[in-house]
Amino acid sequence: MSGRCVVTTAVVTGAARGLGAAVTRRLVDRGLHVVAVDAAEHVVAPVDYPRASPADLMALQQVSQDVSIAQIDAAQQGELHDIVERAVGQHGPLVAVVAAAATIEGGQPLWETDPEVLERLWHNDVRTVWATAAVTVPHLLAAAQEGHDAAFVAIASAAAHRGLWHLSAYCTVKHAVLGLVRGLAADLKGTGVTAVAVSPGSMDTRMLAETARIYGLPDTSPLAEAQTTGAALTPEEVAALVETACFSGPALHGSVLHADGGFTL
Repeated sequence: MSGRCVVTTAVVTGAARGLGAAVTRRLVDRGLHVVAVDAAEHVVAPVDYPRASPADLMALQQVSQDVSIAQIDAAQQGELHDIVERAVGQHGPLVAVVAAAATIEGGQPLWETDPEVLERLWHNDVRTVWATAAVTVPHLLAAAQEGHDAAFVAIASAAAHRGLWHLSAYCTVKHAVLGLVRGLAADLKGTGVTAVAVSPGSMDTRMLAETARIYGLPDTSPLAEAQTTGAALTPEEVAALVETACFSGPALHGSVLHADGGFTL
């Protein structure tokens, strides 16, 4: 890829590992310059499972010279604004945004859940998506006016479509992500910019391992068995659908794509 002229830009939040890293690699392979954003160890809200590290984020730069990294909390709109402005100025119009930053917490019924759990998840899983949209959509609109296909894709969850035991706060915020995408899609009517949500089920990531811990399971196998695939999906498998959502044009506008392997829990 060295020496190639990059003419379009993408932004991926939650990019340091898991689904975000897989999406970053796919978009680079497609020929975009990708701004990989992740709070890494500086995530505002504490989480019990190992966080992405600065080394995880820096490893993305080994993928290609067409990856630039930004270790910031995606909910910090001002910082994100400056980073996106610079990237567009250097690498061309912003045509794809994937808001994948999120954490998970749980383990108690709603009435025993500390309200701070909901506050933390609201910050990490909803405010990050809101701020990412607020910063990037004006650039997507400009790209659409120049004739580019442009898309905003938010990562929701199977928890956005059903109640999950001892994960009431997580279900709440993931339902909110769907509402955000649907409201954004209505606001984008007739603009040429597509807004889509993708809802993964059990995916082989640290978050799935944390879900197993919350449920007191020895490993993730019982969660994977809740999918009719009989196995957890890989981040790469879900990233393929996210890439499709980024470049399928108006047919998917306002849609929710289920990347859940037949999740039945």
